[in-house]
Amino acid sequence: MAGKCRLTISAFFLLLCSLVSLYGQDVGKDLRLTVARVIYEGGGDWYSNPSSLPNLLEKIRRSTGLPVEKEEIQLSLKSPELFNYPYLYINGHGNISFDEQEVVRLRTFLDQGGFLHADDNYGMDESFRREMKKVYPDAEFVELPFEFPIYHSVFEFPEGLPKVHEHDGGPPRGLGLFSKGRLVGFYSLNTDLGDGWEDQPVHDDPDQVRIQALRMGVNIFVYAIGMI
Repeated sequence: MAGKCRLTISAFFLLLCSLVSLYGQDVGKDLRLTVARVIYEGGGDWYSNPSSLPNLLEKIRRSTGLPVEKEEIQLSLKSPELFNYPYLYINGHGNISFDEQEVVRLRTFLDQGGFLHADDNYGMDESFRREMKKVYPDAEFVELPFEFPIYHSVFEFPEGLPKVHEHDGGPPRGLGLFSKGRLVGFYSLNTDLGDGWEDQPVHDDPDQVRIQALRMGVNIFVYAIGMI
C-alpha cells in the first residue's frame, strides 16, 4: 500500500532558510516553490504536455501539504530568476541544445543545490545526454537501484518507475546523475511520466496508470527538496 506524508508549513520555512543560505538573501526572499519548466533551443517541444505540471502540483499539495503554487513557471537557463526556483523540469520529443552560457549556468545551479528532473516524452534521449555531457563531462547517468530513496520518499515504488507508455518496449528506467556525491539530476526514460500527469482525455490513460505516474512525480519532487 502506498504511504503518504504531510509536510508542514514550518517545514517549508526550514526549506526556505536552507535555500537562502545556499543562494543568498536577495534570491531566497523571492523563492517560489513550484516546478520550473526549462525553455530550450534546438527545435524540441519544451512546451509539451501543457496540463501535466498543474496536475502534478495539485497532487503534491494534496499528498504532502506543501504550499506549492498552482501553476508552473517557464524560464530559460539564462533567466535572472533561475536561482529562485530550486526544481527544474525538462521534457520533449525532439532536439535539445544548450549554448555555453546555459551550460555554465546549469552546472552552477545544480552545484549550488538545485535539482533537475528530465522526462523523455520519446525522442529527446540522444540530445539530452549529449548536452548534459557538456554540463558534467566526467559524470555518467547511472541506473538507480529500486531501494534508492526517490522511490520511497512519499509513496512506495518497490519496483522502481511505473510504466506509462510503451515507446520502444521494455522496462522504464530511472537514471541518476551525481555531482560530488549528490543526486543533481533524475532522468525518467522509457515511461513518459508527463503523459501520465496530463488530463485524462489527452492520452486516455487508465486511472491507475495516471495515479501511479502522479505519485511518482510527488516522490521525485519531495526527494529533491528534501536533499537541498
